[in-house]
Amino acid sequence: MLGSSNNYTTEAPATFILVGIPGLQSSHLWLAVSLSIMYTTALLGNTLIVTIIWMDSTLQEPMYCFLCVLAAVDMVMASSVVPKMVSIFSSGDNSISFNACFTQMYFVHAATAVETGLLLATAFDRYVAICKPLHYKRILTPRVMLEMTVTITIRAIISMTPLSWMVSHLPFCGSNVVLHSYCEHIAVAKLACADPRPSSLYSLIVSSIIVGSDVVFIAASYILILQAVFDLSKNAQLKALSTCGSHVGVMALYYLPGMASVYVAWLREDIVPLSTQVLLADLYLIIPSTLNPIIYGLRTKQIRNQTWSLLIHCLFNHSNLGS
Repeated sequence: MLGSSNNYTTEAPATFILVGIPGLQSSHLWLAVSLSIMYTTALLGNTLIVTIIWMDSTLQEPMYCFLCVLAAVDMVMASSVVPKMVSIFSSGDNSISFNACFTQMYFVHAATAVETGLLLATAFDRYVAICKPLHYKRILTPRVMLEMTVTITIRAIISMTPLSWMVSHLPFCGSNVVLHSYCEHIAVAKLACADPRPSSLYSLIVSSIIVGSDVVFIAASYILILQAVFDLSKNAQLKALSTCGSHVGVMALYYLPGMASVYVAWLREDIVPLSTQVLLADLYLIIPSTLNPIIYGLRTKQIRNQTWSLLIHCLFNHSNLGS
């Protein structure tokens, strides 16, 4: 691929070299083990969530359908970066092709944009379920759910495609060593011979608009939910708050480290060390994917009960086969 800007014309590097976490090379093996455990947990947990919701007809409600899509996106997010991270940390296989690098970058950003949209959708679902229970099935029809999911996906594609295009078309005529453990766009853009600030500024503005608007609507939904909950009976209050509690926990896991990672990347290394910036960005991509199914599995009664039933069924059948 050719890139040109500010009178630069140069052939893009065939590969980039990902260094992992600068300054923490001595801990790479432990990081590989930790990431492998979290990645395995994320795959198993999210696969279990998708399987249970898909197989159980009683869970074919909007909330669980959104959770099913969220679990699938979590697996895409983790799978786009963690296998390569583990390869870097465990065996030193740190090269990645030019096209693979920008494909990884695109999937990370698109999955991030889809996740924040799905969190907004689940908040809207809880608002309708608690504030307008008699109109729940009329408002959140299968068609409306599909339209919401498609709109969220299109928004992610439209907003994140320009970013990957801008960075991939920068001229790279110097070092191909990326001071990161995956193709994080700022780390890659810094290698360009041209000014990388337009793409970095685009990323900051678009991320702030998408996340900021979603957070505003989510906050408005939960304010209305809290107002409605106070008018319910004690048992109904506990049930509503318990259901919303798992959503708030997942949102905190997603938004707090996510926004910290975005804004910390703009700070100088003497304020926040590069190793801290990279580690924070790495953990942001894997920790929510790992803990989301655990939170929903433990706090959502229907999923918890179906999980135990499925596990007992599998163990019982295995015992019968063994005997």
